[in-house]
Amino acid sequence: MFGISIESMNNNPIIVALDASTPGEIEFLCEQLSGHVGMFKLGFESIYSMGSAALDIVATFGNVFYDCKLHDIPNTVAAASRQIAGYRGVGMFNVHALGGSDMMRASVEAATEVGGDSRPIVLAVTLLTSVEQNDLDAMGLSISKTELVPRLAVLAQEAGCDGVVAAVEDVAAVRKATGKGFKIVTPGIRPAGSAAGDQKRIATPSQAMDAGSDYLVIGRPITQAEDPVVAAKGILRELEDSKVSN
Repeated sequence: MFGISIESMNNNPIIVALDASTPGEIEFLCEQLSGHVGMFKLGFESIYSMGSAALDIVATFGNVFYDCKLHDIPNTVAAASRQIAGYRGVGMFNVHALGGSDMMRASVEAATEVGGDSRPIVLAVTLLTSVEQNDLDAMGLSISKTELVPRLAVLAQEAGCDGVVAAVEDVAAVRKATGKGFKIVTPGIRPAGSAAGDQKRIATPSQAMDAGSDYLVIGRPITQAEDPVVAAKGILRELEDSKVSN
């Protein structure tokens, strides 16, 4: 088994998003940032460009958050989860909470079959940070976003997931609904002064951690910085300063 135990995750909360399409780009960023961030996230761009080779590259340098966002019938998601749980270096992957309880439970059970106590962390995506209330209304979902996100988080918890992916504005409600120990990974993180890009619901690193996030997904502010290591260290310094001031 190639997973890592949940307890063995290190204390660095930064998950850097490697949105790259060539092995050279990924290897360059990993070489620089290894030891300065907690995990490396691989998403659709990298996987569709390079396949599992992208996972192999990153696993050489650190733990991988495989941002695969599985969403299908339970049997199909279970089969995919078995494969993912066996990839070297994958410490975390995700499914869509909107796929339902049976689907989420099937993913967790399948990952556990392969990895046992050392299986990857299984997260459920609540709502993408690009989704706003008007999008839910247009889809005919007659529920407010503030009600839907914690409800999805509780469903994920009951299905055996280890945590959720949630925007910073939803973190407090998720924490209240799920209690301590349930992981919250927050995307859309932008250090003060950074461009929002295509994210609609964003926050600074200290805002997210103060709200109760456990891990922060940060991409372009680090990977496109003149010096990615300096950028990562700056974010960690901001978090430390925030702890002191609080």
